[in-house]
Amino acid sequence: MTDAAPVAVDREVRYASRGSTHFDVLLALFAVVLVVSNIAATKGIEFGAGNLSLGPVQILPIVTDGGAFLFPLAYILGDVISEVYGFRAARRAIFTGFAMALLAAATFFVVQHAPAASWYENQESFEAVAGPVGRIVLASLVGYLAGQFLNSYVLVRMKAKTAEPHLFARLATSTGVGELADTFIFCAIAATAIGIDSMATFWNFFLVGVIYKTAVEFLVMPLTMTVIAWLKRREPSYWDDETVA
Repeated sequence: MTDAAPVAVDREVRYASRGSTHFDVLLALFAVVLVVSNIAATKGIEFGAGNLSLGPVQILPIVTDGGAFLFPLAYILGDVISEVYGFRAARRAIFTGFAMALLAAATFFVVQHAPAASWYENQESFEAVAGPVGRIVLASLVGYLAGQFLNSYVLVRMKAKTAEPHLFARLATSTGVGELADTFIFCAIAATAIGIDSMATFWNFFLVGVIYKTAVEFLVMPLTMTVIAWLKRREPSYWDDETVA
């Protein structure tokens, strides 16, 4: 099959082989995004002045965490991997990413409790930043396992019914389901780690997370679809009849 393959009308459910340098790069990027996001998430962030609430939900200030800047990329990568390489490849990426996140958390724990050098003056600062990483990783692990598995499962199940057409619908639906579950679980576990101490602020944290992450993914969805199309054209095994689901 050539670069001009009629992707839009192909009715076979296809996936590429994981034995590809493209998959290796995506897997590495996926793991790095998770590790960096978990570290950045230890910082709570507020936007906006004042103190405005609507019922049980705090409207202002808007509350989020440092991981929000990078974490949506994990779902974008999850969509790309699930669509091009299938559910097993997505599962491998999830497990690999969180193995690396747990390794980072364990390393921070050991370093935090190792005796500081006599001339080292930043122990308290190090503990303030690295100390909550373990809880953030736990929150991220539980939330993302649930959310990303739902995301991948919904996407591949929809693809099983539609094959190549309706990619936008698959990406949009799977993202919405996955982000909702992921964000609620993450916020419920990580809230106290970043200093959230009221239900009003918690609901702000949760709603902002869902709306922001989903909005980012919808905004970049044309780029996501372009990357998916590019990978499908450059993965010979994607068009190999032996890899048809």
